[in-house]
Amino acid sequence: MEKLKLLQERIKYVFQDERLLKMALTHRSYSSEHNERLEFLGDSILNCVIATLLYECYPDLDEGSLSRLRSNLVRQQALFNVAQRIDISAFLRLGEGELKAGGFNRPSILADTMEALFGAIFLDAGFETVHRVIQECFASLLAAVDPKTFGKDAKTQLQEYLQSRKIALPEYHVIATHGAAHKQEFDVECVIPKLDIRVFGSGSSRRAGEQEAAKQALELIKLMADGEIVSASRNKKRETQLKLAGIATVQGNESSDPGSSNTRK
Repeated sequence: MEKLKLLQERIKYVFQDERLLKMALTHRSYSSEHNERLEFLGDSILNCVIATLLYECYPDLDEGSLSRLRSNLVRQQALFNVAQRIDISAFLRLGEGELKAGGFNRPSILADTMEALFGAIFLDAGFETVHRVIQECFASLLAAVDPKTFGKDAKTQLQEYLQSRKIALPEYHVIATHGAAHKQEFDVECVIPKLDIRVFGSGSSRRAGEQEAAKQALELIKLMADGEIVSASRNKKRETQLKLAGIATVQGNESSDPGSSNTRK
C-alpha cells in the first residue's frame, strides 16, 4: 500500500513481512489482532538500545546518571515527540470509539504505537536493524542531552543553581486559585530575595504551578547572566517586568509586597 510505503520511507526501513507493520499500527479498539504484544517487546528493546547508546556516548557517567537519562528518553513524552515527527497518527488503525474520542492525537496511543513499531522491526530484521532505526528516530533528542540538567525538573535545577552559589532556596506561595474544585488552576509565585526576583507560574496543581514558576526563575536568571537585564539593585527604576510564559518581575525593595498591582497578569 502506498500509505504504508510512505511510513517506511520516513523510518528508513522496508518491512519484509508487511503484516507485522500493520499489526504494529493496530489499536485494540480496531481488531482482536492488535499491537499490545509488540508494544511489550518494543518497550524492552527501546530501553536496551537507548541504554547502549548512552553507555557508548557517556563513558564517564555513573549508573545513576545513565539511568536518569535513559528514563527520560524512553518516557511517553519522548516517544510522543518521535511519533509526531514521523506523523505516525496518519497510519493508525483505530476503532470507531477511539476515532470519535480523538485517539489519533492521544500521546499514550502514539507512544505505545512507536514501541510496537520497534518490536515489529526487531521481529522482521533483528536487533542490529532496530538499533539503527531507533538511533535515527531519537537522533535529535540524543543530541539535545545535557547530562548535567537533562531529566531534572525545573525546581531541582533552580535549587542546585542557588545552592552552588550559597544563595537561600526560593520560597513558593500559592497566590490564587481558579476554576471548579475538580479542575482548579493554581497561580504560584517563586521569590528569591537575594537576587531580587519574583516570578509567577500556573498549573493544574500546586506542584505544577511551582514547576512553572521555577522555570520562569531559571529563564530570568539566564537573562540576567547574559546581561540582557540588570538586577533591580542596579536599576534606576528599581523594577523591571518581563513577560515570559507567565509573568516575571525583577523586584526592588519597594515592590516586595506580593499584593503589588504589577505582580499579576
